[in-house]
Amino acid sequence: MSVPVSVEPSPEQPPRRRGLQTLRTQAAAVPRAWLPGAVGYACLLIGLVDIASAVSPKLRHTKVHDFTGQLPGGTTTLAAAGTLMVGLLLVLLAHALRRRKRRAWQAVCVLLPIGVALHVLRWHQIGPALVSLALFVVMLVHRREFYAKADPRTRWRALVNLVVMGTVSLLLGLLVVSTRTKYELGDPGLLHRLEHVGYGLFGFEGPLGYTSDRVSDLVAYLLGGMGLITALTTAYLALRPEKPKPELTAEDEEKVRGLLDRHGERDSLGYFALRRDKSVLFSPSGKAAISYRVVSGVMLASGDPVGDVEAWPGAIKTFMAEAREHAWVPAVMGCSEVGGEVWTREAGLDALELGDEAIVDTESFSLSGRAMRNVRQMVKRIERNGYSCRVRRVSELTLEEKYRIADAAARWRGTDTERGFSMALGRFGDPLDDACVVVTAHKAPEEGEEGDDLKAVLHFVPWGADGISLELMRRDRAADPGLNELLIVAALQAVPAMGIRRVSLNFAMFRSALARGERIGAGPVLRAWRGLLVFLSRWFQIESLYKFNAKFQPQWEPRFLVFPNTRDLPRIGFAAMQAEAFITLGMPRFGRKPQREGLMPAPRPEVTEAA
Repeated sequence: MSVPVSVEPSPEQPPRRRGLQTLRTQAAAVPRAWLPGAVGYACLLIGLVDIASAVSPKLRHTKVHDFTGQLPGGTTTLAAAGTLMVGLLLVLLAHALRRRKRRAWQAVCVLLPIGVALHVLRWHQIGPALVSLALFVVMLVHRREFYAKADPRTRWRALVNLVVMGTVSLLLGLLVVSTRTKYELGDPGLLHRLEHVGYGLFGFEGPLGYTSDRVSDLVAYLLGGMGLITALTTAYLALRPEKPKPELTAEDEEKVRGLLDRHGERDSLGYFALRRDKSVLFSPSGKAAISYRVVSGVMLASGDPVGDVEAWPGAIKTFMAEAREHAWVPAVMGCSEVGGEVWTREAGLDALELGDEAIVDTESFSLSGRAMRNVRQMVKRIERNGYSCRVRRVSELTLEEKYRIADAAARWRGTDTERGFSMALGRFGDPLDDACVVVTAHKAPEEGEEGDDLKAVLHFVPWGADGISLELMRRDRAADPGLNELLIVAALQAVPAMGIRRVSLNFAMFRSALARGERIGAGPVLRAWRGLLVFLSRWFQIESLYKFNAKFQPQWEPRFLVFPNTRDLPRIGFAAMQAEAFITLGMPRFGRKPQREGLMPAPRPEVTEAA
């Protein structure tokens, strides 16, 4: 299916806007996509050589050793420590250099000449100095290749740097001490050497003694240099100004809601653009928008662009320009077939079928028939056990009921972190979300028992004027099996009275592979792929979600992953799992979070004033 899309006219831009567009145009015209990667790896290699030459004494014996013997011992000793510090910094900056970061380019352009001077001063072969000088010239000639701005900052990077650099410094320090055993006084053991390294990293004299003052000074300078680099880089990351986290401002949210009011029926995932931990970019005319979050250097959008289809190309071009400006990898999770066509055509990206979305037509849904026999029997059994359901708009709930449902949903959550990104709203009960639909299951406690009668909850977000999309499904772990089926059936039977004819259920990843792989005549490759998916279902709900959704006889709508290159897929997959909170990076929390955190947010100030 192909949809003709015309590019919206671009209005006259103010000078500042035109300057930004000029910068983005220059960034888009980079002729050598391979060069930053080559420069980054060369920088990494030079850094490793510097570290090895400073740590290992064998790499210092060359033909010019006799000449450098005429230099003061302190000069070459300090040069060795300087070479080690330069090498460590080059290794740290290599990755940012591969990602075209401007600040990394500036720092490396300062470090390389220093490294050249230290190589010449320290009696090394001329080869490393010439390689460093050649790389410096290449970076100056191709300076326009390194244009990217810095990524959003976080204080966690300082802690990670402290742990990683501290560990590396400790190991390198142990190597420095262990390669100079013939100069040691006595026969110290491993613990004494570790103690000496620990003292040396903090600038203090350790328990080891050496027969040569020059060796003693060299070890002290090397250890002190590594400790100094660890302290300086950690302090820089901790004290630099922190950029704000991704946030949907009140003004942007109002604009996105206006687009959803006019075009929200297009995409069942459109309402999830209102997650407040996302940023948003608009097309030049403001008729379309793309919400996204940057995770591990990946600019991750979800669903189709919100707004007029004819304005999508403008929003996509703005999105791609922003990604190029920061050297982020652009990617889209869960876009529709039409959205995938527009993304691939306008941005030159590739698409991969990710799975299928289950959509049920409420007008044709019925529990009768052989295909619905298992669901029908399960629902009747649950009802006989005393369960009942209520289907309401969120606007019909009292504040007490909202907190009660939010508390229960957080209590039933199986993880410490609220999961979801592409198909979750991440909050409940906000005054601006009154059009959402909530389905609750209740069972009165038996005689002599204490507890709440609330046993399960479903939360749906609007999908245009006549549809809803499932975003939250939680139940009490002690409740009877089959409660989720009862909730969905109750919703499908009750929402037609609200004017709702389309209900989007869970997303089933790789649904087509699972379905085709179990059919008769499936080939060995397809069967092997299905077997791998079934195996992964032990940790991720792949097969179970497919089978659960299939019970309700839905229509399957394919969803796609859009990406630049196949080599980017592992990185995009890792970023997507971080965004969905399947992978969380950071120190463990001590103590439990408040149960309502993330589900009952503080209302927007303008909403409070209006109330």
